[in-house]
Amino acid sequence: MRLFKLFASLAAIAALTACVPATTADVSKSTTGDRITDLGQPVASGFGSGPAIGALRGNAEMAADFLDLNFRMESGRALPYLTRFEGPITVALTGAVPPVARSELARLISRFRAEAGIDIRQTSGAASITIDFQPKSKLRRAVPTAACFVVPNVTGLADYTRARNSAAVDWARLQRRERVAIMAPADSSPQEVRDCLHEELAQAMGPLNDLFRLPDSVFNDDNFHAVLTGFDMLMLRVHYAPELRSGMNEAEVAAQLPAILARLNPRGQGIGGSPKQLSPRSWISATQAAYGARSTTPAAAERMVSIAKAQGWSDTRMAFSLFARGRALTGKDIPAAVEAYAQAARIWRSQPGAAIHGAHADMQLAAFALSSGQFDTVLSLTDRAVPLARSHQNASLLASLLAMRAEAMDALGRSEEARAARLDSLGWARYAFGSDAQVRARMADIAMLARRGARG
Repeated sequence: MRLFKLFASLAAIAALTACVPATTADVSKSTTGDRITDLGQPVASGFGSGPAIGALRGNAEMAADFLDLNFRMESGRALPYLTRFEGPITVALTGAVPPVARSELARLISRFRAEAGIDIRQTSGAASITIDFQPKSKLRRAVPTAACFVVPNVTGLADYTRARNSAAVDWARLQRRERVAIMAPADSSPQEVRDCLHEELAQAMGPLNDLFRLPDSVFNDDNFHAVLTGFDMLMLRVHYAPELRSGMNEAEVAAQLPAILARLNPRGQGIGGSPKQLSPRSWISATQAAYGARSTTPAAAERMVSIAKAQGWSDTRMAFSLFARGRALTGKDIPAAVEAYAQAARIWRSQPGAAIHGAHADMQLAAFALSSGQFDTVLSLTDRAVPLARSHQNASLLASLLAMRAEAMDALGRSEEARAARLDSLGWARYAFGSDAQVRARMADIAMLARRGARG
């Protein structure tokens, strides 16, 4: 289930622009609008399949991750059995299918076959996995907190609505996967469609849990990774290893994992690292409150930080707690927010697989720098973050970073470089945000920060 969708993308920008009073110049014919119009209508950019971010941790640690991903639900409920499809897997698209879904699914299926060794193909008839595209409003009525979700033993949203709350759709009662449906938004940007396909199709076939401790996976409700990583593909390859089968319990699977991982990931045998404990429910509850739509005070974020310290964490969960503190303090205590984001960035840069997390923190820091007129700092931060956004295929982050670079370059008198960065940004923004209205709104927010910085 994909939650907290893109929650971090523009947290600092949204809060900082809310603090900027409107002026005549801000509400008249915008200079930002003029610059965008001058660039014409760049087509939406898109990513190819690209190389995956490799599995970077040791096999002993990843064996524990595999068990926690497969024998527990996101709610904390235990699952008694490993379940998977036995035999070839077919995938069909139904509902109001967005045009981008077909090309994104084709690329993803190619990755599953090449990187996870899964026998999977697309079909137009009855299928093992049905991806049902419906309007967001219908999906929210079914599961209010999810951008997209996956359900066993149904063929789509209407089928799920009839069967919900019955034993048929209870993953804990399943011993083998025969039929699964993914409910996905039909009226979303290309990036959101792609992101839902990656996470939900992987969970339809493999692990059902998400773990906040994972720095290198989409199986993590922090949603910093937009596409499946090398770790994720390794987990799927293990899931479908011939040594395993549907109906095995946790002890039976655990006994097979050392040999399976040694065969599938021999370089992981020489990497240290110890298994990490599950996150306590108190910290998860604080996380949900801190990043929830109704969060208006720093209290939940401070609970996250306090619990993380009490647990002795120095991993991505400590950084995520500090990131929440920075988000909560933006617009209330800017120096403290900047320090929290900077601390989070330092931790994430020290964690294998968390480079993209650090890039998100750098984007927040760049927003503060832009609003305070530190244009050289904006360029330094985005120099570091832009290549990571590209390599991790995160168009929303990439578009925001490039737009900040364009504004900083304009302020420094580097107009030709600014124009090139803005053109690049607009192409990625159309892929990330969809409509021209949303693209213009994002660009206007960033331009407002630059005007604030220019005014001193």
